[in-house]
Amino acid sequence: MYIPKHFEEADPAVLHALIRAHPLGTWACLAREEIVVNHIPFLLEVGEAGAPRLVGHVARANPIWQTCATDRLAVVVFQGPEAYITPSWYAAKREHGKVVPTWNYAVVHAHGRPRFIQDREWLRALVSRLSAEHEAREARPWSVTDAPPDYIEGLLAGVVGVEIPIDRLVGKWKMSQNRPPSDHPGIVDGLRARDDDPARAVADCVAELMTCVLGYPRF
Repeated sequence: MYIPKHFEEADPAVLHALIRAHPLGTWACLAREEIVVNHIPFLLEVGEAGAPRLVGHVARANPIWQTCATDRLAVVVFQGPEAYITPSWYAAKREHGKVVPTWNYAVVHAHGRPRFIQDREWLRALVSRLSAEHEAREARPWSVTDAPPDYIEGLLAGVVGVEIPIDRLVGKWKMSQNRPPSDHPGIVDGLRARDDDPARAVADCVAELMTCVLGYPRF
């Protein structure tokens, strides 16, 4: 990924926060001499030694667990808030007109070598953790134990676990850092006028540019 220095984000806490806020990863790996892409909700876990890993599962019918090259690096892309930026918002447009459209976004790339796990107890623990993570925001959280045991057993037989120890995390926060401060108020006002969640998230990042980039993104 091309990252000009002013768009680079390297703080692990910030990168981890984006992954947890946007866990549906776009996972690309080499499989039999072609790049294969899957979309998997991953859980980010950090071990006692601080080593992060992604865990999830795929359908057993998905050939990726048999064809993915486990000796080669794969990449999982996590897309944060994004929004189109029109040059009509820039003060610079009124001053000299030398402006063009662009796109603001935050994204994290996680690189690592995947491995696949068929152990039934590992899978049961995984789906329990995944459910607990995503059900926590619900008024009446669902648990794996709410379903009949034989039903869960049948579903576990149909999936294969995926674990990707993360070798490298790369983050890009493109939030108008390259624009003069005089352009920022117009960008913020324009985004907030759209009244949608991604635009508001980008507006918050631009409005609090330094704190957002240095470690306090508002997803």
